Amino acid sequence: DRELVLEAVRQNGHALSFAADPLKADREVVLEAVRQNGHALSFAADPLKADRELVLEAVRKDGHALSYAADPLKADRELVLEAVRQNGHALSFAADPLKADREVVLEAVRQNGHALSFAAD
Repeated sequence: DRELVLEAVRQNGHALSFAADPLKADREVVLEAVRQNGHALSFAADPLKADRELVLEAVRKDGHALSYAADPLKADRELVLEAVRQNGHALSFAADPLKADREVVLEAVRQNGHALSFAAD
């Protein structure tokens, strides 16, 4: 039941893991889930992991959600900046060119000094 799942993910984004596959591919359901818990992106259908707006919502809530994003989004500078501002360790999931981007690395290190270990040489 879609309405039941919507209510569940509004309370706990991880509830998406128990949803039927068609609901994991439902943009509105997944968007509500990641707004509550960015990690819920891990349970979304693959096409939604390439949805920029949805992934942006997820990384604003939990920068680590960048790890679940489609590869092209890991090269999206604005999206990666949002992720590392929330969690510096998200730099480890960024595309290699962004690991060498001074501003991106600086933002990551400001959030967590250990993020420097993920920067390109």
